[in-house]
Amino acid sequence: MIRAVIFDCDGVLVDSETITTRVIAQNITARGLDWTTDTIMTRFVGTTMGHIAKVAAAEGARIEDGWINAIYAEMFDALAREVTPVSGAVELLDWLDAQGIPYAVGSNGPLAKMDITLARCGLADRLQGRVLSAITLGAPKPAPHVYLAAAKLLGVSPQDAVVVEDSATGARAAQAAGMACYGYAPDDDGAGLAAVGATPFHAMRDLPALLRV
Repeated sequence: MIRAVIFDCDGVLVDSETITTRVIAQNITARGLDWTTDTIMTRFVGTTMGHIAKVAAAEGARIEDGWINAIYAEMFDALAREVTPVSGAVELLDWLDAQGIPYAVGSNGPLAKMDITLARCGLADRLQGRVLSAITLGAPKPAPHVYLAAAKLLGVSPQDAVVVEDSATGARAAQAAGMACYGYAPDDDGAGLAAVGATPFHAMRDLPALLRV
């Protein structure tokens, strides 16, 4: 069995992406671009708000100074009211605890966002001290830094850790870190994740069997 698991946060542990994509789509539409939630999911899942701001401005949206802080405030408010755990995520963490396998979180999201989502989902205490933000490290995915830092935190070498991701960006980061990646694809066949080296799976209850191999 592997020695450690490193999770992405949004869409893997907390079911936040439908909420945040809705907020972003509504905000950008009000600024002159017809971006739907599907647009956000297809083009930007796994990226950063800074990247979204640059693309939106280049395509003609009115992105004012301070927009990133403002959109985060909108998202934080919605997440604090609505976010729930991904189905099966809590049971998966229970299984890892029972096996004595340590785990951490490595996300492209800011720590302030994860403070809200993990707390509302009842996961903050069990993950205390093991939540890392690529933004804080200054090297967002697909750079491998956040996953390498998480492996170091857990005291394992990169080849002894696996990553659980739901985006191609994150899967590329895992590949760059020299880590095997399992791609959570609850709504499709996972071909996009497989194309960047991840092993797709479709329900959290399926992951323990994969980790035993």
